[in-house]
Amino acid sequence: MNGSAGQTLDKAGAENFPVAPFFLPAAWRDDLMAVYGFARLVDDAGDGDLADPAATARLLGVEQTPPATPSDQSGPPAPQETAFRLALLDGLEQDLDRVFETALCTAGGSGAAGADRPRHPLMSALVPLVDRHGLTPEPFRRLIEANRVDQTTSRYATFDDLIGYCTLSADPVGRLVLAIAGVSTPERTELSDAVCSGLQVVEHIQDVAEDLAHGRIYLPAEDLARFGVTEADLAAPSADGAVRELIAFEVERARTLLDRGAPLVGTVRGRLRLLLAGFTAGGYAALAAVEDAGYDVLAQQAKPDKRRLAAKAAAIFAKGR
Repeated sequence: MNGSAGQTLDKAGAENFPVAPFFLPAAWRDDLMAVYGFARLVDDAGDGDLADPAATARLLGVEQTPPATPSDQSGPPAPQETAFRLALLDGLEQDLDRVFETALCTAGGSGAAGADRPRHPLMSALVPLVDRHGLTPEPFRRLIEANRVDQTTSRYATFDDLIGYCTLSADPVGRLVLAIAGVSTPERTELSDAVCSGLQVVEHIQDVAEDLAHGRIYLPAEDLARFGVTEADLAAPSADGAVRELIAFEVERARTLLDRGAPLVGTVRGRLRLLLAGFTAGGYAALAAVEDAGYDVLAQQAKPDKRRLAAKAAAIFAKGR
């Protein structure tokens, strides 16, 4: 694995939730890290955060080159940068096709020699997972599409529109976790989608100021209008009363999603139950941190208290919801 791929995987330690906790079986940890590597690679391509974008483009056979001067990270990307990111995402989707072609050849007994093998090492790492867990391309394609949407959409009119985005950006991750654990059912998938969408909304609440600095607002426009909040209000150094009321409203929306999906924990046992309890508790703990900050997410990002998170995870693990 090259240095760039290693740098991508190293970002796992900075995520809000443990990507592959120590208490999971080693095989699960390896497979979850492979999925994380894909998701992080796609997100970095979509956000302009690749360690070496030109090298990644060459590796994928993308003819377009990055702009000589990278876009200012404090605002929306320039058109040339957006075009390059979209070309990278297309290249990654083509490499995803190679993943499934190679896996199909291997499963069919013809070996991978006759297949057009994936070019990026983080994509190659997915090949063993596909046959082992019966994975389909759909959740991976959705994650790529979410990043395409990020290049063209920076505002959401309604909460339903935002949830539509979450079906691309968040829900596929939960579905892949269930597939790797071998426990996918229609009921669990529905519950998992609610948890993942809830966690995504929580992240949008925490990151209002950061997202705005990149030219994006994930709070629905209909909600801003309802509380009389303008985009200029969101750019202030601290939240006024109207912004706090808006954030309190979004907190309840996120909590409703988590409440809807939390019974997923009670449908599984053992280490997977502990993992899902931790993910869900992380969302609740983040919401509690926002509440403790008086719903002011502009002055600083609200971070969950680790002791509260652990206590909430234990409670969810015990109750199964």
